[in-house]
Amino acid sequence: MPELASAADILRTLVGFDTTSRGSNLALIAWVEAYLDGLSVPHRRVPNAEGTKSNLIATLGPAVEGGVVLSGHTDVVPVDGQPWSSDPFDMVRRDGRLYGRGTCDMKGFIALALDAAPAILAAQPKKPVHLAFSYDEEIGCLGAPAMIESIRRELPAPALVIVGEPTNMEAVNGHKGIATYQVTVNGREAHSSQTQQGVSANMAAIRLMASLVALSDKLEREADPASPFTPKGATLTVGVIHGGTAHNILARECGFTFDLRCPPGLDPEEVLASFFAEARALDGALKARASEAGVQVERQSSVPPFAPEPGGAAEHLARRLAGDNGPPRAVSYAAEAGQFQRAGLSTVLCGPGSILQAHQPDEFVEVSQMERGVAFMRRLVEWAAAGE
Repeated sequence: MPELASAADILRTLVGFDTTSRGSNLALIAWVEAYLDGLSVPHRRVPNAEGTKSNLIATLGPAVEGGVVLSGHTDVVPVDGQPWSSDPFDMVRRDGRLYGRGTCDMKGFIALALDAAPAILAAQPKKPVHLAFSYDEEIGCLGAPAMIESIRRELPAPALVIVGEPTNMEAVNGHKGIATYQVTVNGREAHSSQTQQGVSANMAAIRLMASLVALSDKLEREADPASPFTPKGATLTVGVIHGGTAHNILARECGFTFDLRCPPGLDPEEVLASFFAEARALDGALKARASEAGVQVERQSSVPPFAPEPGGAAEHLARRLAGDNGPPRAVSYAAEAGQFQRAGLSTVLCGPGSILQAHQPDEFVEVSQMERGVAFMRRLVEWAAAGE
């Protein structure tokens, strides 16, 4: 179908920009701005403090209240070390799939929104469709807060937000939150046969990690069996560990990161209260042995969970546009929906692709999913034109 060909062309262009979170997304943003300029659509950037990355906000249609926000993040996860069958930044189509980094998570949705822009404008909509494209979602949803504040401050109040994370084009009304932490343990180097002369940062860090493993097991045991999430309860994992220089040297430093993913109703700071207390106690004990030793725990990011919204306007519209009559759904990954919801906006997750393909080598989105997305956007054009 012609509409899919157009959306696929846009997706191929978006995939061609390497917007891995450690780098910049400005080249992609500039391309989107040029595309919108060609449609005479006003837009503005909401950059980071360094000016190296930016969110982008644009409005299709009149500056009136009651519109819908189509939100997507422009950054992608790294491809380093992954065994790709083709260039991850050169989208290819084979066997009914579109392969490339970000095709699923989540440039596919952005491509659908941009592809629909001419039709939205041609329909002379009574309600606006706002585009909101963020940066640094993959490393803690860092860009969205400033973008959301700009939407609240500068735009006529939107009625709802559709965040196009990969949900198989089905409405999702809940996700877990995520809090990430960096733990740094400092010790004192010495010969490993002379443990009384030094402090092993590795040995101290292992104690803390063992406590986190025990806490993870406890959270699994105490999970609510009625929870809609999979896994049902909060999850805690240690993701990265670095420490030591040789087997016969007491490690001077050991660092590790961990993340805690909580369903709505659980406060990560409360869940980790006993761990924080243990870290403080260990910090004092290490300093008593060596003044330069100690423990630091730093929170790197905190993304709020997204809670089901009874009778939510966003879920109602997304189900209508997607032709979705299925049961309520929740996902265990974190996204920007919780941030929009915390800002008082009715929100839903709905976008093409499956989370099972996200972050993988040979990431792909099914062509059939993009076709469903095209139909979704066609119905959105009708909604905006009717001004319901």
